[in-house]
Amino acid sequence: MDKLHVALDFCIRHQTVLGYGIVSLLTAASEHIFSSVVFKCPCNSGNMLYGSVFLIVPAFILFLLGYMVNTRTWCLLTDSCPPEQRCSCISWETCTYYCLVLVPVTARALVAPLIWIAMALLRASFYECAASGNSMIQNLMCKDKGKLCDNLLLKLPCNEKLLKNISNEFLSLQAQSQLIGWLLIASITTMALILTCVSHCYSPVSYLQLKFWKIYSKKENDLFEIKAKEHATGLAERNTNCFFEITDPAPFQTPSNEDWQKISSLYTFHPQDQYYSMIHKYINTNRGNSIKFGEGDQNPPVLGFVDEANTSESGF
Repeated sequence: MDKLHVALDFCIRHQTVLGYGIVSLLTAASEHIFSSVVFKCPCNSGNMLYGSVFLIVPAFILFLLGYMVNTRTWCLLTDSCPPEQRCSCISWETCTYYCLVLVPVTARALVAPLIWIAMALLRASFYECAASGNSMIQNLMCKDKGKLCDNLLLKLPCNEKLLKNISNEFLSLQAQSQLIGWLLIASITTMALILTCVSHCYSPVSYLQLKFWKIYSKKENDLFEIKAKEHATGLAERNTNCFFEITDPAPFQTPSNEDWQKISSLYTFHPQDQYYSMIHKYINTNRGNSIKFGEGDQNPPVLGFVDEANTSESGF
């Protein structure tokens, strides 16, 4: 039992790294299945299009899914275009704020597609198929060798025995694909390290306080879900009982639409009045009625976890 608690504690403390690891493994497994089972290079004039589609389109789909499963995307978009403001123009400040929020969201959404492209390049099947139909590659490998060489080059992904009739340079396509793949992996790792260092350098609080803040956000989210389920269950029971028993409903206090909107806003940090979440800020500013509730600086990237504490929810 103690070992189970240790394992759970490890998973909680390293949930971000484990989450990225799981996404990486699932992406790599999906790429392996696609390249081994689904992918069949046509070995004709459609090689370039076919190979490029398998390399790029799944990555684009994963990129869109990365946006869809990020909580901050839906916190930002939900109720951003209410009917009463449909004809009003969005200010430049609002656009700038949206962009600042979407930058870390985009960085996280790029993880899975970049892993897909990197793994596909290491296996080289997609790249070889696309490159064999590329006019520039054909001009380099079949220079002064006639139309027959171009046709043989198109059929090489399906029959590598034809390689001896063209040039040993075709082996460089696989090597080039793998080289690009490793360079992409190195670039992703380096960029992730740089962004992490920069975000921590610009952290408005110290390391231990940041650690405490993350613990608080996790605990608040857990308690919020428990209380929300209890409250929703009580309201549902009252309404159902009144319907079947044909009785008048007893008073049942629930937060107003304005209250929900206030705690659903994206978190903004203010150095003078530091709060650990929007609920914390709401409670300590006279339920959001104080002028201080609207105050706040731009949210530093390192504090993005405040809005993403509800990662168990998809945002829909």
